[in-house]
Amino acid sequence: MSTTTEAAVLRSRDARGVITLTLNRPQAFNSLSEELLATLQAELDAVAADQTARVVVLAAAGRAFCAGHDLKEMRADPSLGYYQRLFAQCGAVMLAVQRLPVPVIARVHGVATAAGCQLVAMCDLAVAASGARFAVSGVNLGLFCSTPSVALSRNLQRKAAFEMLVTGEFISAEQALAKGLVNRVVSLEQLDAEVESLVASIVAKPRAAIAMGKQLFYRQLETGIEAAYEDAVQTMACNMMDASALEGVQAFIDKRAPDWR
Repeated sequence: MSTTTEAAVLRSRDARGVITLTLNRPQAFNSLSEELLATLQAELDAVAADQTARVVVLAAAGRAFCAGHDLKEMRADPSLGYYQRLFAQCGAVMLAVQRLPVPVIARVHGVATAAGCQLVAMCDLAVAASGARFAVSGVNLGLFCSTPSVALSRNLQRKAAFEMLVTGEFISAEQALAKGLVNRVVSLEQLDAEVESLVASIVAKPRAAIAMGKQLFYRQLETGIEAAYEDAVQTMACNMMDASALEGVQAFIDKRAPDWR
């Protein structure tokens, strides 16, 4: 495994093409400073261009996953233009996570609040330590978490998402699991092993099928059901023409394991 260090994000990669990006502002609970956002964007862009990447694990250093935006930085330049640029920068990072051709798994411990909770929601999958807590708490400061609401409303049931947004109250990892914000909850000691179980399952599948499927999954959510089915039909037909799918079907017919080399 090779490791390189950026100012605000640590990056590691294993032989399978599994890339771990670790938010690295532990002293500030990994709050999303402009530097961290820019570094994370650059790392995600690099993954998007890497044809050998298979999975991204988004982790965090220190005691928390992410405490949202850096409020001290935000108060230093109270102008409409600055806030528009900052939230647009954050929104671009969130969309980059979803647009990656490979699955992104959030590895969550400690707290994930405001834009940090948004980041968990934007990841394709999320595994949380049992002690993790989640909130979109901006409303407690007079700031409704509007941009996190986009991610929450697409992951949770509407009333559950709205309750979090208007109360700003924390929910537990188990509540997050029940509401659909995370996929699995385990002890902190089992967190890495549980993430690895998801990773291993994904990398055992053909990259092309996962990439096409992820793109279709999010694209169809934003359209009507008839258009969604038309899109899905075309995507599935194209996927079926891929060599890996043809091999997989033939292997099933032949009653053997598929050879996706």
